[in-house]
Amino acid sequence: MGNILDYARPRAGEKTERALVTVVFLRMTRAPVRAPVVPPPGVTLTRERLDVAAYRALYNEIGASWLWWLRRMMPDDMLARHLSSPTLSIYLLRVKGEVAGFFETDAGHWPFVNLNYFGLRDAYIGRGLGSVLLNAAVESVFTGAVGLGGMTVNTCTADHPRALPNYLAAGFREYRRAQEEWDIPVRLGLIVPAHVRG
Repeated sequence: MGNILDYARPRAGEKTERALVTVVFLRMTRAPVRAPVVPPPGVTLTRERLDVAAYRALYNEIGASWLWWLRRMMPDDMLARHLSSPTLSIYLLRVKGEVAGFFETDAGHWPFVNLNYFGLRDAYIGRGLGSVLLNAAVESVFTGAVGLGGMTVNTCTADHPRALPNYLAAGFREYRRAQEEWDIPVRLGLIVPAHVRG
């Protein structure tokens, strides 16, 4: 798919804003012992294939508050290849038919499966759906998997403040932290939160 520097590098001379973030890397090596996920009434979770436009709309809306910017930089042809990869899974969470959130996993670095993205639309945050979606993501990876080494995810200080506690509560364990500097092009229209602005 190409190195991140191939598409995420700002254009020469363009205006950027710097974000200084702490990235926390987490891993889960065995499925937690708990009852299977049962969505509340009116809530459904389905695996779907999205085209570039549908994916961008969902990614951009959900990620705007949390500084999701890398896929905004990815050219359409590269994103289309990513979305068509057989190692990629995208699940949409719907409440009474309306899309409330999604998660994306990638088995491209088998025997580990990475939780690339996970999030809810603003109107659905704080309604108890985050744990349903996260536990479903874990279940989707571990159920029936043969030879799986584990599941990985990372979060950072630009994410929702409950992200890290929720990952830990779901059974992930931290194994590394790193400090990163992101030069985010102003043209993306994202607002760098004051607590991570460099």
